[in-house]
Amino acid sequence: MLIRYLTARRSWLLLFAGLLGLTNALLLLDPGLAVESASLIYLNGLFLLIGVVFILWRYKRETAYAVALTRSREDLGAHWLEGLPEPGNSLDESIHAFLHAVDRHHKQEVSDVKGAQIIENDFTAAWIHEVNTPLTAMKLILDAHREDEAVRRIAAEWLRIHLLVDQQLYMTRLPSLESDYVLASVPVQRIAAEEVRELASWCMEKNLAISIEGAAAEVVTDRKWCRFVFRQLLTNAVKYSPSGATLLIVAAEDTAGHVTLEIHDEGPGIRPHDLPRIFDKGFTGDNGRIHNAATGLGLYLAKTVADKLGITLTAQSSAGHGTIMRMTFSSANAFEAVRRDVTS
Repeated sequence: MLIRYLTARRSWLLLFAGLLGLTNALLLLDPGLAVESASLIYLNGLFLLIGVVFILWRYKRETAYAVALTRSREDLGAHWLEGLPEPGNSLDESIHAFLHAVDRHHKQEVSDVKGAQIIENDFTAAWIHEVNTPLTAMKLILDAHREDEAVRRIAAEWLRIHLLVDQQLYMTRLPSLESDYVLASVPVQRIAAEEVRELASWCMEKNLAISIEGAAAEVVTDRKWCRFVFRQLLTNAVKYSPSGATLLIVAAEDTAGHVTLEIHDEGPGIRPHDLPRIFDKGFTGDNGRIHNAATGLGLYLAKTVADKLGITLTAQSSAGHGTIMRMTFSSANAFEAVRRDVTS
């Protein structure tokens, strides 16, 4: 900081050195001024001492605000403006006023963006609710003609549309997920069974067999959002499974109380270089390029929601040998602490 200060004040230093040199030249060259060498050295030493003291004093006064800003920069938070130091001079006051103006401008921009997002989400939610009406009517018509093979195929396509609309609805609700928790003790096998029933027509179209095995374990979580996470994993497994394959869903609980829910499929698997990126937004990988319907959003949304629910998502796969998607519920689930705080 001192080096930068001296560099910024180099014109002052050059002026001081020039004036001192000019004074020495006058004393030495003017024959009317008889100054002994000792007196000249004393005078130069005194001027230099006064100059150093003055520079150090100004350095401390002029850089106090900048030093305080540097310290506060390391601990920025939501209320950073309240932690700003008090300005010590007019220049500091100008910087102080500028920072306040920047903060007001930033808050206004954030408010405008949030307002636009709220309006957009409201329009999207309204559109979804409107489109659900004809979708529900179509479902009733399809259910009434299940014996027709063509209708069963249409029902599978209807399910895909329904899943996409439902996914979009959850995306609009995602920003307010924290305020949408309903905590309950939920059997993980029941979550799996409910989602399998939802995808029954799609599974029948592909002639997929689904087996649910394992322990009847329960977890404390939000049922709706947990089903959403499992649905994204299950739809991926159904989408990439070949016709006539088998999906195995396994629930387990270890001695430490960690509950896991796994989906084993017989799909093409995931290449090693794709595996670390499957939860990234927009990433489709080699399989997604083969299946042009892939959007790269399903697993990203599942991971985003799972993180908020305290669920760990992992994948185990190799090319040509299927994939295992695993949901791991912590024994010390954060929702248990929340529930204790609410009931206490």
